[in-house]
Amino acid sequence: MSGNTLGLSAQFYNYLLSASLREPDILRRLREETANHPGAAMQVAPEQGQFLALLVQLMGAKKTLEVGVFTGYSSLSVALALPPDGKIVACDISAEHTSIARRYWQQAGVADKIDLRVAPALDTLDRLLADGQASTFDFAFIDADKANYENYYERSLQLVRPGGLIAVDNVLWYGRVAYPQDPDKITQIMRAYNEKLHRDERVFLSVVPIGDGLSLALKR
Repeated sequence: MSGNTLGLSAQFYNYLLSASLREPDILRRLREETANHPGAAMQVAPEQGQFLALLVQLMGAKKTLEVGVFTGYSSLSVALALPPDGKIVACDISAEHTSIARRYWQQAGVADKIDLRVAPALDTLDRLLADGQASTFDFAFIDADKANYENYYERSLQLVRPGGLIAVDNVLWYGRVAYPQDPDKITQIMRAYNEKLHRDERVFLSVVPIGDGLSLALKR
């Protein structure tokens, strides 16, 4: 939920993109269309999408999970990086938003890699667990309603295999998490979530200041 990496000047940010971003045309077109959407602030930054794609390639991931799709930039980034037999289970509650995602997945030729579940994400995650899919996912990306972050994380931790990775967006929350007295409810939720992960010995942890902050939790 950040158009560019937090805290960088426009000049520095533009240089970062010019020196590193390799954005396929299909992703650029999706990003530009989404920029005119009323919910455009929910779009991940392009350098973040590229980083997610790099992570799944480094891991050799084949089976991945996404909680929060919006118009599909992050899922398309990951799908393009997956091998031909790779799969994404993508969770979102909005048929309207994901209709844009479906259109671009189809144009990119990756629609068969993405299993979109339009339903409350907790229901989908619980169903995956009930279906015996615990410890079968290589990678999970969480970027949805913040009130349920802890619930999404706990389910995802069960679903990813040992050595699997959970990436969680918006953990720096526009920098507001640095201020304990900030009365904003989501700020307090994100501070509590960050503290939980910092103490969680079930994972190896790193927080990367890309986009609006991305926590990386590698399951032991």
